[in-house]
Amino acid sequence: MLVMGVESSAHTFGVGIADNGRVLANEKMMYDVGSRGMIPSKVAETHVKNAGTVIRMALEKARVKITEIEGVGYTKGPGIGACLQVGQLAAKTISNGLGIGIVPVNHAVAHVEITKHEAKLRDPIALYVSGGNSQILKLAGNPFRHYQILGETFDVGVGNMLDAFAREIKLTPAWGSTVAKLAAKGSYIEMPYTVKGMDFAFTGLLTYASSLAGKENDEDLCYSIQETSFAMLCEATERALLLTNRDELEVCGGVAQSVRLQEMLRSICKEHGMRFGVAKNEYNADNGGMIAYVAERMLEHGHSEPLARCGIQQRYRIDKAIVV
Repeated sequence: MLVMGVESSAHTFGVGIADNGRVLANEKMMYDVGSRGMIPSKVAETHVKNAGTVIRMALEKARVKITEIEGVGYTKGPGIGACLQVGQLAAKTISNGLGIGIVPVNHAVAHVEITKHEAKLRDPIALYVSGGNSQILKLAGNPFRHYQILGETFDVGVGNMLDAFAREIKLTPAWGSTVAKLAAKGSYIEMPYTVKGMDFAFTGLLTYASSLAGKENDEDLCYSIQETSFAMLCEATERALLLTNRDELEVCGGVAQSVRLQEMLRSICKEHGMRFGVAKNEYNADNGGMIAYVAERMLEHGHSEPLARCGIQQRYRIDKAIVV
């Protein structure tokens, strides 16, 4: 089934095309955050401007015509409202114009599912680490098939925390990946560490690290905030793996692109004889391919929605989304 997926939850407008579980195209254009971060209205304007171009890029990459598309999915949430609306409108326009089925997709589910598929894992614990959220998840069957949250952040996602620190010390672009580049040259400074069972919190760490800006060198601060936050995630994830007696772990979401975080999680899996999986970076970054992949499966299982019910939900919790 040839399905198009539209992703627009934050800074990326992405369009993917999937067929029979294989992603044929995964094209995108991004808003330039610079050193200021995301301004929702400006990001949405950029998405509107880029939408038609990215759709054409995806069709050309997949070597198909728009009239050959048999279904469409879009990111319902979680995400930034103004941005989500652009993807929703694009998908509804395509569905209405072609008379094809449409399905809203949970952004977090898409990250977990595409990684599970790419890494060829059966039933892993998933560490989902993105800008907006950080959660430890496992698949559960009751009251419906969904991802149960074993642990999560009490405050902000690790990605947003690192981005906020990048803005604090005026890095350009203000991304966690820029923090990682400086961290490679740094040494450790002790920082606040907050883990409670399988939950964690990052604002205390961010506040403390920010208070040292200008007093300690940027390389040491970047290394310390990254190392401390990743150690917190790893402790909670290792606890989840051992308590649930699972033998597979995946990491997914934007922060899963971090080589250092992957290295730390691989070490845990090696120590306990577990399998570790991570997708290619194009699927860890926000992308339309993962939306197309999940939408195809949902449509094949009869989960299309009437256009009138195809809305957005900025705080769409992963444990409220059906997994097929």
